Amino acid sequence: MGRILKLSGLLQSLAGGLIVSCQAPDADPFRDAVSMARFAQAAVRGGAVGIRANSARDVAAVRRAVNVPIIGIQKRGQVDGKVLITPSFEDARDLADAGASIVAVECTVRAQRSGALGLVRRIRAELAVPVMADIATVEEAIAAEEAGVELVASTMRGYTEETEHLRVFDPGFIAALVARLQIPVLAEGRVDTPQQAAEALRAGAYAVIVGTAITRPEVITKRFAAALEGTNRVAEATVIGIDLGGTNTKTGILTGRTLVSQSAVPTPAIGRDALLKHLIDIASRKVEEARQAGNPAKAIGIATAGWVDPVSGRIVYATDNLPGWTGTPLVREFEAALELPVAIENDVYSLAIAERHFGAGRGVADFVCLALGTGVGGGCYSGGRLVRGAHSLASAIGHIAIGHIDMNQMAEPCNCGLRGCLESYTSAAALVRYAQGEYSSAEEVIRAARAGEGTAQHALRKYAEYLAIGMASIVQLLDPEVFILAGGIAQGNDILLDNLNELLPRFIMAAKMRRLRVCASQLEYYGGVYGAGIVAREKLRQCHH
Repeated sequence: MGRILKLSGLLQSLAGGLIVSCQAPDADPFRDAVSMARFAQAAVRGGAVGIRANSARDVAAVRRAVNVPIIGIQKRGQVDGKVLITPSFEDARDLADAGASIVAVECTVRAQRSGALGLVRRIRAELAVPVMADIATVEEAIAAEEAGVELVASTMRGYTEETEHLRVFDPGFIAALVARLQIPVLAEGRVDTPQQAAEALRAGAYAVIVGTAITRPEVITKRFAAALEGTNRVAEATVIGIDLGGTNTKTGILTGRTLVSQSAVPTPAIGRDALLKHLIDIASRKVEEARQAGNPAKAIGIATAGWVDPVSGRIVYATDNLPGWTGTPLVREFEAALELPVAIENDVYSLAIAERHFGAGRGVADFVCLALGTGVGGGCYSGGRLVRGAHSLASAIGHIAIGHIDMNQMAEPCNCGLRGCLESYTSAAALVRYAQGEYSSAEEVIRAARAGEGTAQHALRKYAEYLAIGMASIVQLLDPEVFILAGGIAQGNDILLDNLNELLPRFIMAAKMRRLRVCASQLEYYGGVYGAGIVAREKLRQCHH
């Protein structure tokens, strides 16, 4: 009864907590008992509920330093050159005498051939200390439970001949152990992040043991250094950027921060299959061009009109500007055709990403990018993060309702199927409409306004008023620092910028308290291609990790 009560209290103190493994190999600068004790003190101060330590000497030093449960182990080299964990009764006795609250014994298939299960029974019979089994498979755990261990840990998963192909932590394995055993399961081995530790608890782990990720400065430093080195390599990698618009498709090869070999061709509007072939043909030519230049492309990024799910690689929704585009598994089709990593992003999101890395959004945590042309698109950064929304449909700025419906006037229709959308009042067609038929295109209106023609200037003023109303809604919601205007209507259009900087404060609350400014994009025509290249590099970075 005393043993049961002692075990119950011990387990309660570990439940749901973090156990830190304080170990170091012989060549490590921290390989001494005093250092291990200091690591243990720091871990307990940080919230650890227990410590795992190797050797009776380290256990004794840790016991003097902290007053939490200690899982004691003794690693011993064997005649085959490999190590077993606590392979003898003498080791277990020394650990218990040194102050170990629990003794861990390896119970893998290899250890069982060396008598591990009989050792477990002897420890339980002769030493007043609970035994934990370090295992790699469900079958090994079941055998250890039948031999009488009080706890099981997944320590050896990925470190035995049978499991050495497994290189990452798998919460599913923890769940499988919990489903088959009646005793507590501790997650240990390749738990590298707090997120993985939390996943282990959600999978049913009684507690989580973390070692290298906390107590091995050399290994931790190497991980950081490798990440920085990999980031630098990815940042310079040659990638293909494609910006698919309803009118034109633009492409380029991005090497480092330089966009080379830009080109643009009309976008076919004849259905999904033709559009896919169009894009794959363009990408194939650019990939071959980069290869022949001696700088092979490592990934492809596609900025597309419509809203996308960058995780699944599908088009979530597209208007009739791109017929049949909704639902297209773009990444799957491209990767199958070109055998390179492929990433997709909304075209104006890509433009905002480009501004964040190369343009007016550098160093700005809160900004909005507006693309003004055939339609109106938006990309918003808030708190330094791109706003995507719950369904990847955020920043549909062109479809903010600014029109009205009453008995006297019907709001302007929009190609999305609604009425009164901002796009209906601030598209290129709307600008031409405001000029009362005197000009055939938005470009002509802008040129005429620059030349001082009154009708064109009036048209731009009216356009700016509607745009300012839509921008004001965004200001009230997100409180950005900068609006970055891109697209054909914004480029080189100082008259529009002057109008907006004058009009916008009239429509927003506390205008004088804000450091709000409106500027034109300096990335000009190929901004979306730059953004697509950045998205491609992010995909490449994920592949490397």
